[in-house]
Amino acid sequence: MSDESSDKIEKPKRRVRYSGRNPRKASEKYKELNPEKYADDMEKVKNRGATPLGTHRPICVNEILEILNPQPGEIALDATLGYGGHSSFILPKLQPGGQLIALDQDPIERPKTVKRLQALGFSESTLLIGAINFSQTKKFLIENQIPKVDMILADLGISSMQIDDPNRGFSYKNNSPLDLRMNPETGITAAEAITELTVEELSQILRENSDEMRSDVIAKALVLAKPKTTFEMTEVLQKVISGFSKKVQEEQGDLPIRRAFQALRIYINQEFSVLDQFLSDLPSILKPNGRVAILTFHSGEDRRVKKSFQYFHRNHIYKSVAEEFIRPSFEEQRNNTRSKSAKLRWAKI
Repeated sequence: MSDESSDKIEKPKRRVRYSGRNPRKASEKYKELNPEKYADDMEKVKNRGATPLGTHRPICVNEILEILNPQPGEIALDATLGYGGHSSFILPKLQPGGQLIALDQDPIERPKTVKRLQALGFSESTLLIGAINFSQTKKFLIENQIPKVDMILADLGISSMQIDDPNRGFSYKNNSPLDLRMNPETGITAAEAITELTVEELSQILRENSDEMRSDVIAKALVLAKPKTTFEMTEVLQKVISGFSKKVQEEQGDLPIRRAFQALRIYINQEFSVLDQFLSDLPSILKPNGRVAILTFHSGEDRRVKKSFQYFHRNHIYKSVAEEFIRPSFEEQRNNTRSKSAKLRWAKI
């Protein structure tokens, strides 16, 4: 008798079923989980202003290239490598003879990005990677005997890969552990922080990190509930919002939820103190005629960058700074909805 197993025909797996017109959960986006097989569909995702799962679309590329003006033989620093989108445009312009130093503290996404950049043909001599937070930039440069660079870029936004990863807790649209750490190998999670903070402490964090006007009532509800997952936290916040007047509910929508996640993320990752350290070190690590461009995504970041640039300009350290921030073009905002809140500022030494 013939082997029955050899006669069996493997049936193709049925695609993931989901409710509604488009999939919402990361696990349901079967096309985006197989980008090589569905390349044409990835373009459709981009054309409707979205970002395919697990990827990131660099913002204000042309504007940043104009500001930084990378030239062959120069040394550039990408303080927030992320997906490597900006770096992939800067690196070729530094050749021949130039070098890109790229920093990223995320142990999950950094190796993937390094692999992508190396696949483009960039060797270790042209690409130096630092597995650190960018507040340690100055120390890293000195240790590698590169005390100064010609240009610096910092994109302070969360990468789309981090937002889309359902295990990281950065999005309230995915049900996952309430983590919010940029580097999940260090520090405490957002859930742990909520259990340790008092109502007064959490209220202050909500006010200072996201300008939340109703911080007291939100903090009280969160400390009492002690949510462990993103959905649990969202449910608590939705109950709080339901107690607001109809006018406030209509005006605010889901803003209180987004602000609460933002405020906790900033607190967990010490984002403001990290940025302050980076900004204070910038003049000492830029060569004469050096340039710096920084993308921010909320008012707390932008205020710090603006004030730092103005301070060093008044003290004749920066020769020139951006008088006003630069917004992504209308076309870019339409084609990439995640770019809408971005503000670009620059300074030259």
